[in-house]
Amino acid sequence: MKRRAGEREKEMKKKKLLEELGESRLPYMTPEDAGFHQLWKTKYSKLIFRKSDTVPEELHQVVQEGFLTLRKHDCFFQDLVRIKGKDFVTPVSRILIGNPGCTYKYLNTRLFTVPWPTEGYEIKYCSPQIHDACKALIKLNDYLHIEAVQALQRQNSSETKETKDTVVIDREQNFDTSIKEKGSVLKDQSSCYVSEDDYTSLKNRTSFNLTLLNYMDPLQMLYLKQEPYFGMGNMAVSWHHDENLVARSTVAVYSYSCEGSAVEESNEQNLKGRDPAVWHVGLKVAWDIETPGLAIPLHQGDCYLMLDDLNMTHQHCVLAGFLPRFSSTHRVADCSRGTLEYIFSQCELALQNLQTDSDSMALSLKSLEAAVVKQVEETHNEVEFEWLRQFWFQGKRYLKCTDWWLEPMARLEEFWRKMEVMTSLALCEVRKEDQTVEQRNETISGLLLVLTERQKLRKEWTARCQSQAAESLPEDQKPECHPFWIDDDSNMPLPYDLEEVIANLQGLAQRC
Repeated sequence: MKRRAGEREKEMKKKKLLEELGESRLPYMTPEDAGFHQLWKTKYSKLIFRKSDTVPEELHQVVQEGFLTLRKHDCFFQDLVRIKGKDFVTPVSRILIGNPGCTYKYLNTRLFTVPWPTEGYEIKYCSPQIHDACKALIKLNDYLHIEAVQALQRQNSSETKETKDTVVIDREQNFDTSIKEKGSVLKDQSSCYVSEDDYTSLKNRTSFNLTLLNYMDPLQMLYLKQEPYFGMGNMAVSWHHDENLVARSTVAVYSYSCEGSAVEESNEQNLKGRDPAVWHVGLKVAWDIETPGLAIPLHQGDCYLMLDDLNMTHQHCVLAGFLPRFSSTHRVADCSRGTLEYIFSQCELALQNLQTDSDSMALSLKSLEAAVVKQVEETHNEVEFEWLRQFWFQGKRYLKCTDWWLEPMARLEEFWRKMEVMTSLALCEVRKEDQTVEQRNETISGLLLVLTERQKLRKEWTARCQSQAAESLPEDQKPECHPFWIDDDSNMPLPYDLEEVIANLQGLAQRC
């Protein structure tokens, strides 16, 4: 409900802004404009840009090879996202790479990380080349983490008028060595400027746990949206704030436009200040019609950082050029509810209410308290709709890279089956009259709320699997209505009909 209210608020703001503009367009600047750098300094100071020649050449080479390898192995996928109750296939193809067991949610779609090589985890990749690509991206991640900490320290130093010299990493040193030494380097830097608490905060807000990789070839797109406020031209990604991030965390982006691709002559009239052949990142102050926007060209190997609260106070878009482009967008995803560790712990907590009789082996619930039963059923819904259905809705895409997620998904399915049994047991108990009327009514009300939501979501997910947008996807990316709700032993659905259950509970509630 909160998410839908937020979407409605955004739509109202967008509508109001467009109405105020009418047929006119807001001004924007590029580096060619005289006031560009002053505007950047005063209104966009938390955007930090790094030209490609400041990035180690060795890093460019392995990262760009990694992009091309993942593309060659068909590891980029268009997502089927949900916007205002409708499914859309994204024009940009993506893959999420990061810490094992992490997920990232955007536009009602939960992506699951292809794990990058991590000590303590056994990860079987489909090829050595995919392993090397993921390893390159963790190197890039480490590099951008250092850049982000340094940028925030410089920003803090500037804001507090400190004059101490910055400790600079020698960019000519071997890149692998700089990464190995990053911990001591960062601690040395932090001691120059900030307290231990501030240093910990900086580190937490720059410790990227995943990267969302993007790929798009504009010449293969039949249609791209036009930028609506400034007249900046074709957009690959519309204006937005990045979602599902730790508050005030940095977003770091590495951009790579492929060289040597055929570029057709454009018949478009050149847009003021912006070469339509070149990819740009656009920025604007959110819902503001006074401040000019920025359009900054992105050349091969350029990086930029959105520091502190910039992602919250400003919006950004990506303006398409002519050449195919990759980007690696490194984030500190809010994983408070988005890791395997979290969802496993929730399941184990829920299953503490299930007990087995040592003699008869019959199953029963330890507690029938309304709060306990409701918490179990909410976890049941979370496992089904935030994990199992989200994963299988994306087809077999992850098997292009690794089978790492199959084992944890099988474990979640087993948890889900046990919670189905717990639902059946709770339904049996509320039909009895062992509880007081007040207790019974409270349990029935809690069950009705959660089970009604479950029925609504099951219908919605079934419709999504059968939608026209889903049917348009390649065969190996089409949603799978995976039969995790089928009992393996009997090959029959588990023992209750949800619509019938809800009707019975409504009758019981009336009688109570």
